[in-house]
Amino acid sequence: MKFSRKPNRLNGYDYSSRGAYFITICTLDRKCILSHIVGGDALIAPQTNLTHCGEIARKYIESMPGIDKYVIMPNHIHLLIAIDGPMKASTPTISVPNLIRSFKVLVSKEIGQSIWQRSYHDHIIRDEEDYLNHLQYIENNPAKWSEDKYYIA
Repeated sequence: MKFSRKPNRLNGYDYSSRGAYFITICTLDRKCILSHIVGGDALIAPQTNLTHCGEIARKYIESMPGIDKYVIMPNHIHLLIAIDGPMKASTPTISVPNLIRSFKVLVSKEIGQSIWQRSYHDHIIRDEEDYLNHLQYIENNPAKWSEDKYYIA
């Protein structure tokens, strides 16, 4: 029996249109190769210590247009991306799929192999409350690592 893959993008939606997007990119086989969660107590939140692969990922994330917030977890990355909308015809249109594809290719090329799971998860931000909830989720993600659905001990 052949399994069909569920489409990941919202059918008919223009991912280059003005708006904000919450993106999750996972490593291949959810290997914890991007960072380590360290420290944390009642007063200080845990921090992410980036590995070599995580440092490379950060370099390319910080060069991406529209990144509002991000966190590099041990086996996945969350991004909050804001797109201003279609650009002039003379310049390439910025779209979420193009940004993520370029990011994955650049990181993989520098590392020397692909470290990414196929595709990624996206959520189209609907309003300010949704945006603030996802912003808070990113900020709190290291502190809740052991409760994360991507957690691997």
